[in-house]
Amino acid sequence: MRLSRSLAPLTVALCLVLSLAYDATPHARVQAHRTASPEPFGATCLIRVTGSHVTAYCHNPYVLVDRVSLHIECDRWWDVDSDGTEVAAGPAQTVRLTGRCWQEVRSVWVSHRGEGKAG
Repeated sequence: MRLSRSLAPLTVALCLVLSLAYDATPHARVQAHRTASPEPFGATCLIRVTGSHVTAYCHNPYVLVDRVSLHIECDRWWDVDSDGTEVAAGPAQTVRLTGRCWQEVRSVWVSHRGEGKAG
């Protein structure tokens, strides 16, 4: 089917108008509701592995309490991995977490959990 010469420019113009991005059309310019940005959170942890012993120092520079926990994965299949208990790192506080394997350490990480909002 062949378009006549008078319909071809109209068809091209219609395709261009329809292909405009939705955000560029006037009805799409509605301001999104701004939500309050979350407060900074989370202690910074320095982890040191010395042989089979692990020590982590976590410093919380923020107002919210960060509950940190040390997790150790041991290299040997028979060596018991460990998940430490949660320790509350309050505002401007540094906490020390320790643990160990019987032999080599495969991996270590610290988990973080917030404790409500600042008063």
